[in-house]
Amino acid sequence: MKVFVTGGSGYIGRSTIRALTRRGFEVTALARSERSARTVAELGATPVAGSLTDYDVLRDAAGRADGVIHLGVDYAEDTADVDRAAAEAMQDGAGSRPYVHTGGVWVYGDTDGVVDEDAPRNPPGITAWRLDNEKRVLDRAATGEHPVLVMPGLVYGHGGGLAQAFLVEPGRAAGAVPCIGDGSAHWALVHVDDIAELYALALNAPAGSSYAGVGGQNLPLADITLALSRAAGCPGSIDSLTLDQAVQRMGPIAEAFALDQQFSGARARRELGWTPAQRDALAELAQA
Repeated sequence: MKVFVTGGSGYIGRSTIRALTRRGFEVTALARSERSARTVAELGATPVAGSLTDYDVLRDAAGRADGVIHLGVDYAEDTADVDRAAAEAMQDGAGSRPYVHTGGVWVYGDTDGVVDEDAPRNPPGITAWRLDNEKRVLDRAATGEHPVLVMPGLVYGHGGGLAQAFLVEPGRAAGAVPCIGDGSAHWALVHVDDIAELYALALNAPAGSSYAGVGGQNLPLADITLALSRAAGCPGSIDSLTLDQAVQRMGPIAEAFALDQQFSGARARRELGWTPAQRDALAELAQA
């Protein structure tokens, strides 16, 4: 099976290419720079020169593959427009073959305890744009196409991810890791290698399916930041911030970090046979 991947040189993309090649898939990966091309080639994928705004390239690459996984994102003022147009180009190319689109559980906002994919959605501003794009992607199942939506939780592992960038690195510089609020909010975590396995499995999912990619560990932010303080070299040093203070320091992503979310990944386990590894997330976060 030939699979075309966008975002292959990124954090989740690298693990996803490894998961695909382990299964014997032939992978091509979009690469917008020579550095990205080298990265995906070293992982065993064939680079395809281009960016997310090269819609003809995307359409052609998708048309030559048996399945597509869209992990790439171009963060700019027109992020939503680029993502929508890129998805449309790749779905046009893929036709009735599987197209796996990336969302994220942040679109659900705060959850009332542990919820699944059918919970109501109330996204913070930073991720609200995803709602319409995801609807457009999934609506194409009604025309005989094969869209699938994967919504990762907060991805961690191998010393990478958003927690590393926005909490560990600033904590290392300041001598204390920031914690938003009283630390009672929960994060729905997933290891990067586990979410990569879900992307590979999603190529075989029914058309129109949506999956929350969460590993089953919905941990309080107080415990997470304590672990991250050890990774930052300042064990036990926590800088408690109000949401307004966090937004001033981190930008609008702080509103997403402040969400209280608990998710079940049972649907992916049941329908796709996804089996996230039994991990001690706090122990690994402490080594980020």
